[in-house]
Amino acid sequence: MAKAIKVTVRGRVQGVGFRPFVFQLAHRYRLAGTVQNNMDGVTIIAEGEEKQLQLFLHALIQEAPRLSRIDEWNVVAIPAQGWQQFSIIKSERKGTSSLVIPIDTAVCDDCLQEMNDPADFRYRYPFINCTQCGPRYTIIEQLPYDRPYTSMKTFPMCNRCQKEYENPLNRRHHAQPIACPTCGPSVMLIDRHGQTWKEEAIEKAQEFLMAGAIVAIKGLGGYHLACDATNETAVRQLRKRKQRPTRPLAIMAANLAVANQIGEINEKEAQLLTSPEAPIVIVKRKPFTLLAPSISPGLTTVGVMLPYTPLHHLLLDEQTLPLLVMTSANRSGMPILYEDAQAFSELNEIADYFLVHNRSIVHPLDDSVVQWQNGRLDFLRRARGFVPDPLFTTESVHALAALGGQQKNVFAFGRNQQLFLGPHIGDLQNIDVIHHFLREYEHLRTWLGIQPDAVAVDMHPNYETWNIVKEWDVSVIPVQHHHAHMVACMEDNGLKESCFGLILDGTGYGEDGNVWGFELLYGDASYYERLGHLLYTPLPGGEKCIKEPWRTAVGMLGYYFGEKGYEYALQRFPDKQYEIAILKNMIEKGINAPLAGTCGRLFDAVSAFLHVCLHPMYDGEAAIRLSEIIDEENVYEPYPFAIRENRLLEIDLADMWLAIIEDVSRNENPVQMAGRFHETVVAASVEMIRRAAKRHRSSERRIVLSGGSMHNRYVTKRLVEQLQAAAFTVYTHQKVPCSDGGLALGQLMIAAKRREREVCASEFQQK
Repeated sequence: MAKAIKVTVRGRVQGVGFRPFVFQLAHRYRLAGTVQNNMDGVTIIAEGEEKQLQLFLHALIQEAPRLSRIDEWNVVAIPAQGWQQFSIIKSERKGTSSLVIPIDTAVCDDCLQEMNDPADFRYRYPFINCTQCGPRYTIIEQLPYDRPYTSMKTFPMCNRCQKEYENPLNRRHHAQPIACPTCGPSVMLIDRHGQTWKEEAIEKAQEFLMAGAIVAIKGLGGYHLACDATNETAVRQLRKRKQRPTRPLAIMAANLAVANQIGEINEKEAQLLTSPEAPIVIVKRKPFTLLAPSISPGLTTVGVMLPYTPLHHLLLDEQTLPLLVMTSANRSGMPILYEDAQAFSELNEIADYFLVHNRSIVHPLDDSVVQWQNGRLDFLRRARGFVPDPLFTTESVHALAALGGQQKNVFAFGRNQQLFLGPHIGDLQNIDVIHHFLREYEHLRTWLGIQPDAVAVDMHPNYETWNIVKEWDVSVIPVQHHHAHMVACMEDNGLKESCFGLILDGTGYGEDGNVWGFELLYGDASYYERLGHLLYTPLPGGEKCIKEPWRTAVGMLGYYFGEKGYEYALQRFPDKQYEIAILKNMIEKGINAPLAGTCGRLFDAVSAFLHVCLHPMYDGEAAIRLSEIIDEENVYEPYPFAIRENRLLEIDLADMWLAIIEDVSRNENPVQMAGRFHETVVAASVEMIRRAAKRHRSSERRIVLSGGSMHNRYVTKRLVEQLQAAAFTVYTHQKVPCSDGGLALGQLMIAAKRREREVCASEFQQK
């Protein structure tokens, strides 16, 4: 006698070939019924013999498509209705969404094989895709994920594509972006004067790139600027036109073999490069390569990615065009360029040619940037290939939102026990970025089907997020910056109980009104206690110190050594005599010289004093270049330092500065001095933590490491080693950046605890 079951599957189950997979399983086990997409996931009705149903359920989990992820499934027995066959039925668009929005993935090997087969009707077609690869998030207008609700709706399928789309046994069954040269998007090349090439557009683009031209390329999530990465003249021209003098440029290599020629790529890095997510991977640069010298000036690393769209694969060639600069086309501080008219307008003086296509990008998305650090994945930017995939928590975070920070902004939503981090927005410093933020925030909120009743924001009163949230009718929860960093790392590792947190960061607003950024905390999502920090020193000129790090050095030297300190500063910065006199006056009178104790500014000051980087041209350059010159495999001797034992433990680096001044006077090797400074940061942090642990003997010896300075490979590696040797269990970030790109995760968890506490208090009062 036939039995029937209803299976509800939630997770990443739309846009990944899940329905045709279910269809094929049903045929294998001789089952009848239906499979349907809806706003809640995928619903399956299956009828057949009990044994066959059990085999079907087992295979459903064990053999799911590689891009799918089943987060939750529910099976209930239902009355048999006498289905005669199994079919895929029309999607149901009613109800509240609990969908996991599909992510964009690199073109798969099956599609590449077809694209390179002269006998295949999609030979050299730059938009080939199937259920296991291609655009998803970037083309979705509405949910559920069906073709009429994507930017592919303007491309009616030809008969050949339609047959594949409707054939449940075909790899492209219900692949929403399915297309071919007859019916799909097309590519064209346009020069800045309007001349157009439609036929052989890609070949012409290759020809111009090899001749030294700069080409704006419309990709999956926005425009890139490309040039021949082996042509120093072309790279310098790109830098000049884009006004990007030193910031490192990302490279796209034709294949892994070419990437291995320019970088020292280990097995894990190779896996990242060839993964469906296909991020930019920061790798050690080989000393002698074909790369133009100005690709990453002053750095020993280079950001490499492999082609992730068919268009990229067709454009690069191992023999004739093996390496391209592939850098985002937006101006510094502006949102990613993705609309054609705006790209033509803003890039007309930068690009010689535009390689474009007529498939609209609905949601712009930057490339993800990662590095393999000390045996783990370290996100510098979580974007394409990962957004908007959810994280999961055991806490109730439903109807909560978090707006992130001012820099490297990423917002977040909570839905039930899911955590959704939005796309990388950037720095909220102008109206265009704020509009971009609001647009993407509203789209994701609508897709998730939630209306936040509380929103977490950074407590810094001048952050733009306060201006955004004041227009909304919601409860606002201010969160201290470094507490959010700490809790983000805790949640990233599933920690709920109180622990220590070392936060090495750039700048964050402190509860005492000073600038924090080198913090030892203790607590969890419900509270925190500040145990120690770097001794405060003045930042003469405030935020100007970020772009002129010698100012920070002057502030530190003046604070520690008074008149003698300013003499040290004059000796090291002789061309700043007039400015140093002004800074001295500002510091002594307390005019625009806020007190700060931050790891980021400390790195900047030492970098400037060692003349490694006096004039940074991009955020973090001084610290990055200082970290790049040291030998990460070496263990350096720390400089002397002191820990002041007051109510709070305070790291005093006066002795370190005296030793550095002495080393500079003796013309010591800057690499050695930079290495010793790095080890001092580690040694001082560990000693502060040891002393704090003695004060908190009853506390578990667990510690999380967070903050933007934890991207520093040497510092993080040595901290983990030294803290483990001191019997601490050490946790670092796993799924979100340690920098401000992960801040919203911590904010959301803190907001959840505050709401829970307020609900409990309200219920208690009612009783």
